[in-house]
Amino acid sequence: MNVAQQDDQRAIQEAVAAICRNFDAEYWLARDTDGEWPTAFCNAIAAGGWFGITMPTEYGGAGQGIAAAAMVMKTIGRLGSAAVSSVHLNLFGPQPVVVFGTDAQKQRMLPALIRGEDRACFGVTEPNVGSDTTRIKTFARRDGDRYVVHGQKVWTSTAQQANKILLVTRTTPIEECARPMDGITLFYTDLDRSKVRIRPIEKMARKAVDSNELFIDGLQVPAEDRIGEEGQGFKYLLHGLNPERILVAASSIGAGETALERAVGYAKERVVFGRAIGQNQAIQHPLAECWMRLQAAELMMWNAARLYDAGLPCGVEATAAKYLAAEASFETSTRAVRTHGGFGFAKEYHVERGLRESVLGLVAPVTQEMALCYIAEKGLGLPKSY
Repeated sequence: MNVAQQDDQRAIQEAVAAICRNFDAEYWLARDTDGEWPTAFCNAIAAGGWFGITMPTEYGGAGQGIAAAAMVMKTIGRLGSAAVSSVHLNLFGPQPVVVFGTDAQKQRMLPALIRGEDRACFGVTEPNVGSDTTRIKTFARRDGDRYVVHGQKVWTSTAQQANKILLVTRTTPIEECARPMDGITLFYTDLDRSKVRIRPIEKMARKAVDSNELFIDGLQVPAEDRIGEEGQGFKYLLHGLNPERILVAASSIGAGETALERAVGYAKERVVFGRAIGQNQAIQHPLAECWMRLQAAELMMWNAARLYDAGLPCGVEATAAKYLAAEASFETSTRAVRTHGGFGFAKEYHVERGLRESVLGLVAPVTQEMALCYIAEKGLGLPKSY
């Protein structure tokens, strides 16, 4: 990264941090308690133009690369998982529209997303499928100038708030396809609640950002809301995997940095047996290891972003960045609680919330185990194991 790029990164960090300072730990503790959607925070991010960081300038975006978006997400990540998840889909979710949509679709779909007037959710995961997206059952049947969709989705975040959905379906049964990845079609369309029943899922963290089951019964989707060619949707999804993993890594690193700062600050102030606990190597050494893990994960993340923005293959690096960042964030969040001792169990110190939220990075958007399988196959050339 040259000096000009570094200056741009710092400018992005400072501008986003200025917004984030208005939403301190007490704000997010309140949202974790009452479960209210962080409307004020989302509106502030939209007003700053950050939803459009990677969107084309002709539609109101900033036209920046994934490295710029990663700086935005890393900075927001310092507030925690709820902050990240409340803006992630609008900031990055529409990428398939950007890359594969027609000019008319981009003009119709992107500006309202960039302004924050539309809220998007992502309907891909299904209860009995998990990571094997080729086996999804949700089906879109062509009927004249529209498709009629029936099926079920799970872990669809922000569906309670969304008015739009990026929806992955089958349009040809897998049994009739030459390859399992064929016959999948992608839509970006209205989330019609008269045809989609949304049931919230109670979960261990991120209370302010809903996760849901979707029961789709006869949703009518205009043909002009189909993104790209019918049956080629799996290819479009693959295109978005690497940027998503890079941005998830960035947000995990930001959250880990906050956990480390809280642990270090407490270790300097807490006096036991006549000395600050941070003077003890049993406290120092684990925190030093956390710092190194976060630094290593961040270097891998920036390398993956650099490769992606240069148009070079980066699947191994992006997956490694997500894996390393998730591990580093979880370990650091755990250590923050342990550094606080009994007070780490108290909500007012904010580290227990960070620990609960850090678990999500271990299982989404891809599990650590699946990430290792990918690295073994693509990075080491070992036989595919699944």
